[in-house]
Amino acid sequence: MEALRAAQKPQRGTPAYSRLVNRPLGRRVAALGHTVGLTPNQATAISATLSSVGIVLLATMEPGPFAALLVPVLLASGYVMDSVDGQLARLRGGGSVSGEWLDHTVDCVKSVSLHLAVLISWYRFPPVDVDWALLVPIAYQVVDVTTFFGLILVQLLRPAGSSTSSTSREHPIRKWLLLPTDYGLVCWTFLLIAWPPLFFAGYSLLMLANAALLILALAKWWRELRAYDQQAITLGRS
Repeated sequence: MEALRAAQKPQRGTPAYSRLVNRPLGRRVAALGHTVGLTPNQATAISATLSSVGIVLLATMEPGPFAALLVPVLLASGYVMDSVDGQLARLRGGGSVSGEWLDHTVDCVKSVSLHLAVLISWYRFPPVDVDWALLVPIAYQVVDVTTFFGLILVQLLRPAGSSTSSTSREHPIRKWLLLPTDYGLVCWTFLLIAWPPLFFAGYSLLMLANAALLILALAKWWRELRAYDQQAITLGRS
């Protein structure tokens, strides 16, 4: 536990649930897993299995109290294990390129499949009596995929040696403003599937919040990359 506390990723920019709940839980599971020889890739496989079962049940089970308990517990447990693989890698002195690729690939499949499962569920068991409701999970999937791709791509396009870290103190409310983007919050939103109209409202609000935050992020990434372009032009002239 002491070694894991010293090997945590920076907290800045991390939404509240991941920072206050998921990472601390993942740290404890990682400490236990390390004592029994669990590897990072095995943790990723467990995460993928738990998430996959939860997603399949979401798509196939009729919404009700049992589904409302089972689905979020499986998804949230998978998210804890998603934190465990990275913490185990850092505990062992650093992860592998193949392990990082596996982790991100599983995250991508999970994100895409989750919204497809909502789409299938709403098609089979409409939460509200309007056809346009099916556009909501489609829009959410577009927002999630664009966010995932944009975040990964901007990291690849940043010039080597550049840093986006800030020495200024993070505003205490920031982690709460970013909460709609936290996968952990999405997991527990499925507690509402026992009350389909309420789940429809909550899920739709999350989609709109994520869309608004994506617009802000796209503008920020564009300004950042344009600044790198200007720096390259200036250096070329000099």
